Amino acid sequence: MSELTGTTTLVRFGLRRDRVLLPVWAAVFVVTVVSSASATVSLYPTLASRTEAASAVNDIPAVVALYGRVWDPTSLGALSIMKMSALGAALLSVFAAILVVRHTRAEEENGRLELLGATVVGRRAALSAALLVTSVGLAAIGVLTALGQTAVGLPAAGSWAFGLAWATTGLCFAAVAAVAAQLTTSARSATGWAAVAIGVAYVLRAFGDTAGNDSGPGLWSWLSPIGWGQQVRPYAGDRFWVLLLPLLFSTAAVGAAYALAARRDLGAGLLPDRPGPARAAAPLRSPLALAWRLQRGGLVGWAAGYVVLGLVFGNIASNLDDMLGSPQARELIAKLGGTQVITDAFLATEFSFLAVITAAYGVSASLRLHTEEQSGRAELVLATAVPRTRWLASHVVVALAGTTVLSLVAGVTAGVANAFATGSTDHLGSVVGGVLVHLPAMWVLTGLVVLIVGHAPRLVLLSWAALVGFLLVGELGLLFGFPQWAMDLSPFAHVPKLPGAAMAWPPELILIVAAAVLMLVGGLGFRRRDLDAA
Repeated sequence: MSELTGTTTLVRFGLRRDRVLLPVWAAVFVVTVVSSASATVSLYPTLASRTEAASAVNDIPAVVALYGRVWDPTSLGALSIMKMSALGAALLSVFAAILVVRHTRAEEENGRLELLGATVVGRRAALSAALLVTSVGLAAIGVLTALGQTAVGLPAAGSWAFGLAWATTGLCFAAVAAVAAQLTTSARSATGWAAVAIGVAYVLRAFGDTAGNDSGPGLWSWLSPIGWGQQVRPYAGDRFWVLLLPLLFSTAAVGAAYALAARRDLGAGLLPDRPGPARAAAPLRSPLALAWRLQRGGLVGWAAGYVVLGLVFGNIASNLDDMLGSPQARELIAKLGGTQVITDAFLATEFSFLAVITAAYGVSASLRLHTEEQSGRAELVLATAVPRTRWLASHVVVALAGTTVLSLVAGVTAGVANAFATGSTDHLGSVVGGVLVHLPAMWVLTGLVVLIVGHAPRLVLLSWAALVGFLLVGELGLLFGFPQWAMDLSPFAHVPKLPGAAMAWPPELILIVAAAVLMLVGGLGFRRRDLDAA
């Protein structure tokens, strides 16, 4: 029997298993890029307006660090992909890493891979199938993105350069995730290592871009797969030869993953596990303390990222008069949820997007309930004197507290950064309030997870689908003319657009009540159903 025997069957199984996940995420990435390109066409209709906006971006180090440089200030396409070139590539890389880990280490951790291995399935079949499924997803996103950008009027060569750059960047971190899956013993650790690699690549790219100039980036950008994707320079030279770098890196990393897989036992990782203390510490003697212990590492990592985001947002806000001086830019920012004051409008828009990302943390943290149940650890805890509702509440409290902490971190750092840049602390309170006002909407998502876990745990992917749907409605509803009732389905649509707008308490209270009802109904369902049952 060959080591690749059964790969084709596992690929078909993986595609069938991800028949909802892959199309949804592909739609998110493709629609976001295409809508951004379409909006840019109307926002900067003249060569002068494009040159002014691109020059302002390149002159602000905080913007360059976050998004990268606009390599051709006269190019409409280069300006349209400013946000998605680096930031979008990083998000796509996270998706690729999660997909690889989902089909390798997660399957191994749950014991399903051992059952498959007992049949006529080769040793390398699962890893090969995971990489193939991920490659198919990345290729589809790259092709659809290129076709969509071409359809809105951008040059075909630049569109294909961007689509291929995106796909190959994601492929790099799919390979990194494959290596991480061989080194660690849990899906959570493998995903964490891959996320760290993506973060390091993004920081290297940021250092390189800020240290460079209009003729080229600094050395650090050439050490980053995300930097390689940007150096393809879609719509600004279309340097297809740079695509060889991510392809060579991916090939080497995949080869390393196969070599490492051959050196370990099923269920084991090559990195040794750190032994815990011989006795349980006092802080772990309650369900809440245990939930906190399980999730504190992830929250600390998220908080560190939010410090960086807050500082960047605060610095950008203080330079908006130069960056967004055209009447078209001011009109669009205000239309997307802000006021006539450009700084408040920018912060309101960015905080709205940040709230959806923070809600993703809340969904992930509350889904730990389902993970603990599937792995059998919940059954061990509940076999003691711990009541079901107390165990459920412990993870929900961590999710609610985590979203609150992250919102505070982002608001305070953004407010402080803006205060340093402007020399005034008058708006610090309003900036912090602009982030915290989104908390009730985030809690509704957490309540939805509890409802699904309590009554239909096999449908937990619906919570991610709901989050993606709310994101699409909120970000694209106005641009595509969605009916008002459709946009009102999103809890984020009812949040006051702070800072700048007037505070409205009734919608906030209604969202809080809705979140509480969802959690209560979900808790009642969890009390009555069997563990690990729909």
